[in-house]
Order: sequence, then C-alpha cells, then structure tokens
Amino acid sequence: MGTRMEVAQLESRMNAEDYRKLQNLFLDFSGASRSLSRIQFIDLAWSSVGHGSKEEYGFLFDSVVLSQQRSGLLLDSDTSKEKECIDWGGLCSFLLLELSNKFKNSKTVSAPCWKPPRTLTCPHRDPVQKVLYLQSSGQYLTVSKGGNVGLRDVEDMSLLHTHRLQNSTVAPKDLWVTDVVLLQNVDKSQIAVGFTSKEVCFYDFVCEKTFSCKCKLQGLNFTPWCLDYWVDPCNPDQAVLTIGDIGGRVSALYFTLAQIFLFERFSLRTDSDSADIILWDDLAKGKHRSCYTVTHQAHAPGWVRKVRYLGSLEAFVSCSIAPQSSMVIGWRDKESTSLRITTYSTKGGVWDVDFHIGLGLLATAGVDHHVLLWNPCVTSEPVCALGGHTSPVIAVCFLQTKQQLLSYSKDKVLCLWDVSSQLCTHRLAGVFPNIQGDTHPFLFLNEECQHLVLSFNSLLLLLESKREEKKTCSHEHPVTCVLYNSRFRQVVSSDSASSVIFWLTDTGQKVKQFHRCHGDAEISTMALDGTQTRLFTAGADGEVKVWDFNGRCLHRMNAGLGRAVRISQVLLLKRSILVMGWERNLTVFRLHSFLQSTVEPCEWKGGLEHRGAVLCAAFQPPQTLVTGSYHGEIIVWNSSTEKALRKLWPHDEGEDCKKQQEDSDSCDAITRLFFIPGRTSVTTAGAADLVSCGGSGTVRLWSTQRGRLVGQFTAHEGELGSIVMAVSPCGEYLTTADRKGTVKIWDVKYYCLTPGEGVNKELPKLLSSFHPHLDHVTHLEMCLHGDKLLLLSASSDCSLALSYLPGETVGLFGQSDPWCLERPGTPQPQQETEQDQSDRGRQKNTGLEGMRSPLASSETNVNQGHDSPAERGQLWIKDQKMAKRDRRETKVVTRGTLFS
Repeated sequence: MGTRMEVAQLESRMNAEDYRKLQNLFLDFSGASRSLSRIQFIDLAWSSVGHGSKEEYGFLFDSVVLSQQRSGLLLDSDTSKEKECIDWGGLCSFLLLELSNKFKNSKTVSAPCWKPPRTLTCPHRDPVQKVLYLQSSGQYLTVSKGGNVGLRDVEDMSLLHTHRLQNSTVAPKDLWVTDVVLLQNVDKSQIAVGFTSKEVCFYDFVCEKTFSCKCKLQGLNFTPWCLDYWVDPCNPDQAVLTIGDIGGRVSALYFTLAQIFLFERFSLRTDSDSADIILWDDLAKGKHRSCYTVTHQAHAPGWVRKVRYLGSLEAFVSCSIAPQSSMVIGWRDKESTSLRITTYSTKGGVWDVDFHIGLGLLATAGVDHHVLLWNPCVTSEPVCALGGHTSPVIAVCFLQTKQQLLSYSKDKVLCLWDVSSQLCTHRLAGVFPNIQGDTHPFLFLNEECQHLVLSFNSLLLLLESKREEKKTCSHEHPVTCVLYNSRFRQVVSSDSASSVIFWLTDTGQKVKQFHRCHGDAEISTMALDGTQTRLFTAGADGEVKVWDFNGRCLHRMNAGLGRAVRISQVLLLKRSILVMGWERNLTVFRLHSFLQSTVEPCEWKGGLEHRGAVLCAAFQPPQTLVTGSYHGEIIVWNSSTEKALRKLWPHDEGEDCKKQQEDSDSCDAITRLFFIPGRTSVTTAGAADLVSCGGSGTVRLWSTQRGRLVGQFTAHEGELGSIVMAVSPCGEYLTTADRKGTVKIWDVKYYCLTPGEGVNKELPKLLSSFHPHLDHVTHLEMCLHGDKLLLLSASSDCSLALSYLPGETVGLFGQSDPWCLERPGTPQPQQETEQDQSDRGRQKNTGLEGMRSPLASSETNVNQGHDSPAERGQLWIKDQKMAKRDRRETKVVTRGTLFS
C-alpha cells in the first residue's frame, strides 16, 4: 500500500493525455458510462496509462472510495473492497478536491515579516534558563541559572522588577536552577522550580516583589533537569507535573485537587517562613490522597533533555541524545499506574521535542542536523524528514494556530517550515548575537503577542512579527450571490457552503443565518418574489427551493430532474418561473404545478433555439423576454406565446458560426443580460435598450426592436475571464467587476441613445474604479435604499461590500465596527428627466410596483401552522387571480462568473 504522498506524486506525473486515457476506461464498447471495481481499475489503469505501480493505483482507488464514503455518496460503507466501484465522476470529484486543498494550503503558506530584532540585557550575568508568560498580568517572567527572577512588560519588554529566589537547602553561591514551569490553575500564582540539589520547590508570588517558597519536593534520586505542567482544560482540578532527570527517569505527579491544594499537610508549620517538606517516597507509597506518581526509566543512563505530557493521548513524551532511546512515549493505562513504553531511535539522538495538538504530530530536533516529524503511533519510521540545517538542531517549536514549525540549530540559523508542503518557507541567519563559549539557547514562542524570544546566556533576543491585518470575512466560504430586500431593508447573501445570511443595510450587522439550505451543495444563485417575502435559492444539487423568512422550505423545484446541475439564474415572471444554466433549453415551472411540495418542470413551448447552454435572461414588460447563451447569441422571445422572434449576434451570423467551430471555448459567452430602465420610449428609434457582458470582458449594447448591435466597449483589459455587471434602477449607472476584485462605475445615461450607422466603440464616461475585494467578484446588485443609491458586491474572498454610487466603499458586512448610513453629504443619484420619470411611472403601473408574485401570500395570511402544499398552491392561484391583468413583474438574479 502506498502513501498519500506517493499518490500525489502519481497525480503530478500524469498529463492531460493520461487523464483522457483514464476517462476512456470508464466507457464500455457502446460508449456508455460504466463503473469499475478495484481489480478492474488497477489492471486497466496500470496497463493503459502507466506512470506508476499497481499499488499506487490501488491506493488511488481506495482514496476515492474513502472520499465518497465521507461525503455520503456511498451509502454502505461496510461493502467489501471487491464489491466497491468508482466511476469517472467520482474520480474527477476526488482529484478536484485534492487540487482545491493544495490550492488552499498554498495560499495559507506565508513567511512572517519580522521587525528588527531587539537585544534585551538582563541585570544578572548568569544564563537565562526559562521565560514564562503570565497571561493574567500581561508580563514575562524570566528565571536565570542563579535564581534571579525578572518581570518584564509584554508591550515594550521593559524590566519592571527583579527578585532572587531563596532556597535554604543550599548556599546562595551553589544555587543552580535547571527548569521552571508555571502552575496556572493554582489559586495563588505559583511556579515550580527544579534545582541541582535534587529537589523541586514551589513558590508563591502574590505580589510582584515577593516570592516565598511554600513547599519542597525532596528525596529525588537524580537532579531534575526538565519540567512540564499540564492542566485538564475541562477539569482544572486535574493536573500533571512531569519531571525528567539526569538519570534517565521520567516521573509524573498526578494532582486531583490542584485548585485546592497540591499536597496534603500532615503537621502544622512551626515557622511561618518555613516550607513544607514533601518526600518522594511518601508520594510513591500513596500517602498523599490528592497526588499519585507514575515513572519509567527508558532513557537510563542518559539524561532526559525534554519532557512533555500529551493530554489528548494520555501519554508522556521525552527525548535524550542517546541514539537507542532518542524519543520515548509512555502510554498510561487508565485502570493502572503502569506505563506502556514505546521507544524511537535516531542516528544521533534528540535535543528537543514538541507536539502539534491539531495535526497530532511530534517534531524532534536531531543531533544529525534533521528535523523529524513523527506519528506517535508509528515507531518504525518518521512521517518525513525536514532537511536544511547544516549543524545539530537544538530546538523545535510548533505554531499551534498554523501548520508551521520553527527550528533552531547550533550555527545560529532559524528556519520556519510549512508542515503540509514540508518546505522551508523562511530562513533567518546573521542576526543573532555572537556569544563566545558554549551556549544552549532555548525558544519561547508567544503566538498571542507574536513574540519569539531566544536566550543567549544572559542575553535575550526578541523577534516580533508585524501583525497581520485581520481580514473581515462576511461568510466563512466564498460568497456566490447577493440581493437587496426593499420590504425589510435588508441584504441577503449566499455562499458555496449552502448558507444564507441576512444583514442590516444601515449598519452591516448580521440579523440571522440559514445553514445547509441545500446540504453540502453550493448555492449558485438566488431570487426574491415581487412582495419580497419569498426567497428562491438554487443549489448545485439541481434543486431550486422556496423559503419564507423564518427559514421554512415551502417548495422544492426539481430543475435538474434528479441530476446535479449548475444553475446560473432564476427568473420570475407573472405566470411562470424560468431556470437555466446547464442546457440549451429553458426549464419552466408553471403556476398550476405548485400544488405539491415537490414541483416538476413543464415543457418550454419555444423548443431548442440556442446553440449552447442558456446562461442568463432578462424580461421587460409587457412580454419581451431575452436569453443569452454560452455561444454568444441572444434570442428575443414573446413570453406569452414562448415563440422566438429574432436572434442577435455580436458578429455576422455566418462568420460567427465558423468562429464557433474553430474555438469551442467562446469568449463571446453571455453571462449577464439587463434591460436599461427608462429607455422604453426611445427604442423604436434604434436606441440601445439591452446591455450584455460575458467572457471577453466586453460590454455590448443592443436594440431589441431593430435586432442589431448598437455599441460595445472593453470594460476590463487582460486575460481576466468573464466579468459581472449590474444596472442601476434609474438607468444612469452601469457597474462592472472582474476576477481581480476591481469594480468600475460607468455613466451610461446618454450612451447609445442616438445610434449611428455603425457600432459605437467609444468608451462611456468612467466615473470611478476601486478595489473593495481581494479576489474574484462573483455578483453585483444595485439598489435604492431610502434616498441613497447603493452598490452591493460579493466576492470569492468571502467578503460582501457596500458602496455608495458612483463609487465610495462604506465597508464590509460583518466588520467589527458597524457603519451608519445616516450622514450628511451622502452622494445622491442624479435627477431623472421628465421623460424618464414618465417612463418609470408607466413601468410602475404595469410591472413591479404592488405586484403579488408566485408563492407570496399576503402579510395577514402568513400562518406557520396550516400551510399544507395544496393550500399553499391554492393560495398562490387565488392571489394571481386577484392581481390586475396589466401588472407584470420580474426579478432577475444571476450567478457569478461561470467561465475562466
């Protein structure tokens, strides 16, 4: 069986032709799709593709099956390997998922930007043994070899107080501190200090100037060299103090009442200044009911260099520079005090060890110049070896909040490793002090403050990384669509994880959120009905769902007929709903079909007219419908008869057909269509009343009455793929956005109003260009909020932005500081001409204003208790009959960019 790394290497060795061969394996002799068992896949892939062994293809098959089981695609996870099968779709899904994970990991790898290093001189000349962070007081505590304690401010690292630890067991000149740990769960602030006098002393520091020894643990057989203290996060009374000594012994003290007392007191003190004496033998014999011990001597006779208690594994990990016992894990059985010992061997031994809780990996600093990553349950070999140091590695430290590791070697080189890619992303050398003599620095990392402290004898070197600006994320996943609800004055947005969030427009704060609306399927687009009380969401699972604003699903529209399809737009008409995006035909749902909770599509009377998949549509009262396709043609329909009236082409039709045959990936794909408000009275003169955009970054303006292209211009230059677009309600502004996060506002109030004989290729006036997002803009929405004209933009960088028109970003929805739209000097939309006002007045009388849309009950009839599917359908029919015959309504929402 191969490893996941070997499969990744197998995938990287395969080219497009190899994947084409793999695809052909899943076709039978008639060309129909088929599934392959494990044996069939291995034999066929190995013989036809090559580039690997049968074991690698077997592991690839197993990985695909495991991925499907985790996603719920295989219902019976207990099926034997002989009966398991995969198809081409499952293999592609797995490969795309792997590619997506690699892309995400590559984006998260970032090297820190260090500020200039600062050297901190200690008031004492003896080496610093340990640095601790006192979170409660926001201070650093340093302890030197001679027992000198210093307290530093965490902000500017200034020295606040100094103190000298007292130990009556030895003379002050013979005092030698080996290690220090902080007991953070004890009532009074307390530290445990190991001394060469074979004892561990516990000091209280109630105030900054007083360190009093409360008790001493004596009777140890060897000098304690390293300490570790762990507290159970779920039960602070449970704690473990681990001691590693120079005799190769690892000893652990389990405390059961740590917040009350560590050790029981059997006699009263005769002197208030004297410390309680705790003998190790008494602990080992169980005389202290609040504490018991566990030990092993797997490192004997070597010194234990580092010890850690792993709470998630209930095990002790320790290391030494003895090759035969480089690292030892003592696994504790819950029922007894005995330990099960696992020994790991390396060439030269290990100086240091650390554990990443999230990854479950151990890292060792090797004398043989290597950093090794280990699976605690595998002793035979490490997971990988990180090579890059040219001298013994003496310290390692994981960044727990990231998949990164720091390592430091004797030749004063600091490396930052990305664990997922196993690469050194940053190497720092030449900045560390040149100290004469034998030094053994240690690393102390404070991720909260982004401080890295290294000790060089009595000197401390502070490396502080510049704080990364915290990115505001409106969603946890890429945002796919955004709408404005004028009834509730709220913004509605969706994301690729099938979540819908409602926001307050005036402040940008979240109101509520619907989770997993389509399970794990992405929501590609949304729409609102005319009364703004019903929300339509389209998922990649091929369904369109109808919701009320309490999060209740009223209807399921089976647009994909059980297939997972990509829906690009949902368009609501008076008596029907159009769904499109994946085929040449329009999928239509009639009014009478909504008597059941699950609604099936009806036949579109117009038949197949498009050469490619229909991607978008727009409607203009009373009965003009236009649709755009992947191959670049626009068809004008009569929405009442559903008959095609005329076709619009960006080029000559014969020339365009030839172009489509030469290039199947057309740059003329139509991804957005909008009728320009206020131009109904001038269309007969040949003025442009329709605007489109698509894969080439070009915006085109059309006359639907004359059936011709009036004007076009390139809104965004470069190989940016398709763009998105929106038109303001007043018809004055056109907004475009691209894959780099650039948004442009154009003045189109008088653009192409008086067309000439040819196509106008002049640019309209560019009012503003700005970057509210860092990545691909997926959707735009322009709305009138009160008296303010606003722009909403959604992006794959997980953010949702609000801007004034003609262009001033207000902020990102979900940011920590709410905004307030009520302020003086707010940009206002320009006043409409009398002709525009009359046009808009006619549209209100025949269209949107006061329209009752499908599925929208009256406000007084919204009842959460009796809405059966039949009643909902009857209510809808009743509402439609009550509507006036001359009313028309449409609501257009399209998905983000579909082409790269």
